[in-house]
Amino acid sequence: MPRPSRNAGKGNPSRILVVDIGGTHLKVMASGETQPRKGPSGPELTPSKMVTAVKRLAKGWKYDAVSIGFPGPAGRAGPLSEPGNLGKGWVGFDFAAAFDAPVKVANDAAMQALGSYDGGRMLFVGLGTGLGGALIADRAIVPMELSELPWRRTRETLGDVLSARGLERSGIRQWRKVVDAVGARLMKVFLADYVVLGGGNANRLKELPQGLRLGHNLTAFRGGFRLWHLPEVPLTSTETPIESRDSGEWRVL
Repeated sequence: MPRPSRNAGKGNPSRILVVDIGGTHLKVMASGETQPRKGPSGPELTPSKMVTAVKRLAKGWKYDAVSIGFPGPAGRAGPLSEPGNLGKGWVGFDFAAAFDAPVKVANDAAMQALGSYDGGRMLFVGLGTGLGGALIADRAIVPMELSELPWRRTRETLGDVLSARGLERSGIRQWRKVVDAVGARLMKVFLADYVVLGGGNANRLKELPQGLRLGHNLTAFRGGFRLWHLPEVPLTSTETPIESRDSGEWRVL
C-alpha cells in the first residue's frame, strides 16, 4: 500500500504533511498543527493540480515527508487505477518529485482506518462521496471495495445506496436505517470487534447499534502520521522490511 520514498533508508521523518483527497474536498494537515485546511476537489482535479493546491494550502507549514490518502486502490508504486470522481493522470505520477520530499500513497479508507484503530479486529466503513472500507486484523491492513457488494435482490450495490448519491436519493431517514443494517451485518460477516463509520457523511448519523461507532473527522490525518511508523511491506523474498518502532511486524495487504 505505501509508496517507497526517495529517502526510505534515512529513518522516520518527524514532520509529516497529510493529504486527504476526497471527491468534494481536498484536506491537508501537518504535524504539530491543530486545524486542517481544505480546498475544492472534483472531476477536474489532476495530480499536478492537487500538488499545486496542497502547496498553497500548506503555506507556512514545515514538513519533510508527505502521506496521501487516495480515493482508489494504491500499491507500492502509488495509485493502481484512475479514480472515477477525479481528473486523469494519477497512475505513474511521480509524487515524490512533485513535492520534492518522500511520499507514501495509501488508499484513503485504509489511511482513515489506521487512524481510527483501537486494537482488536476493526472494520472501517467510509461514508463519503463514494463508499470505502478497510479491515485491520492481526497487524494487517486490508483495503476493500465494499461498494461492489450487492444490495438485496436488486441490481443496486452498497455503493449505490450508501454513497452521497444514495443519501440524496433515499433521504436521511432511510439512509440511516440502511447504514445501521449494513454495519451490523458487516460486523458479523468479518467477525469484527467493532465497526467505525467515518467519512464526510458519518456526522449525519445519530444513535447507532451496539458495536458501531463514529469516527472522528481528524482520524485520516492521524492515520497519515502513523503511516510513516509502519515498516515497508516486502513483496518478494528478496525485500527486507524497514525496522518498526513497534514490536511485531505490520503487513499491509
